[in-house]
Amino acid sequence: MVELDRRQRVTLIWAGMAVVLAGFEGSILVVALPAIAKEFHAGTSALSNLGSVLAVGTLGALPLATLADRFGRRRLIAAGVAGFSLVTLASAYVPSLADLAFLRLFAVCFEVLVIGVATALIVEEAPAGSRGQAVSVLALLSGLGTGITVIAYPLVAPHWRWLFMAGGAGLVAAPFIWWLLPEGRTWQGVRVTGSAIRLLMQPPWRRRIVVLAAMFALLAVLLEPAGLLYTLYASVVLSWSPVQISFLIVVSGTAGAVSYLAGGYLTDRFGRRGPAIALTVATAAATSLSFATSTVGFFVGNVLWSAFASAGTPVFGAWSGELFPTRARATAEAAIALAGAIGSIVGLQAVALLSASAGLGGAIELEGVAAVAGALLLFLLPETKQQPLPE
Repeated sequence: MVELDRRQRVTLIWAGMAVVLAGFEGSILVVALPAIAKEFHAGTSALSNLGSVLAVGTLGALPLATLADRFGRRRLIAAGVAGFSLVTLASAYVPSLADLAFLRLFAVCFEVLVIGVATALIVEEAPAGSRGQAVSVLALLSGLGTGITVIAYPLVAPHWRWLFMAGGAGLVAAPFIWWLLPEGRTWQGVRVTGSAIRLLMQPPWRRRIVVLAAMFALLAVLLEPAGLLYTLYASVVLSWSPVQISFLIVVSGTAGAVSYLAGGYLTDRFGRRGPAIALTVATAAATSLSFATSTVGFFVGNVLWSAFASAGTPVFGAWSGELFPTRARATAEAAIALAGAIGSIVGLQAVALLSASAGLGGAIELEGVAAVAGALLLFLLPETKQQPLPE
């Protein structure tokens, strides 16, 4: 067990609080999507467009992340929590799907900001030999937030607006995060000069950001439509009830929770590159399996998909943090997320186009090829296990 000093423990507690809230509020739309689609009479095409609009929200996280590299981690995390909580509360009162999409666009912006900056902070403050395990705890806390949504929704279904109302609780937590989350010592120890984006365009950072951005874009071509539409697929194609869908999410979430911790241990012991490639290929295969088979295959595939993707989260969290300098680490996280958003839009629009002929499941299954191609790009990145963080 890794020993943390008091400052590290306090950092993990309050950064963890931020990602729990981000996980809870960011998962409401996905879990309640069948009820939202029914209320607004939305089909696959409309929901794919909704997902594409949400992906655009990631664009706003990039300039905000540059502020985190210039002015520190603490204030941007607290401001991000306040931002997505306010927007989530307002989402409870929307009269149309278009209005919901507009508000969730801003929520995504703040959620991506908080998760990216919190990850950078944890990587910077964790002991060098335990960065993967530290990120795995943060990922587990994000999963806890999603778990709250999964457990709560069947109790209130189909009243999805009630969960958005509950998201306003983050407005209470944000001031405490501002006051009590310590500023990162690693960030305080570097001299910030010039533009973070300009720095990332210099060697060797440029090659790294391009490779990781391309990889996450290709992976998102598969995972974004799969992650957004799997509850709709279960409800419409497989005729599952909200209770059955929630049971699947609970089982998958349990497998994912264990896998977060396993992934952290795995990457601290065996490095970043090998586990990242293997887990990405496995995630693509399991996700495609989910939509290529019937009820049993869908259930098994979802559980495996959750396990492999969750195990990969701390691997990529530690690796991406170690690949970039402290002066631009939060900006790099946001830039990678932006690339993923572009891939998400491509994937969602491809599903909208292909689902008419191949069906919803077949359209998502075809996108698995892009994810495997992205995994192969990771051979171009260096191993960084336990290396000092570049300034």
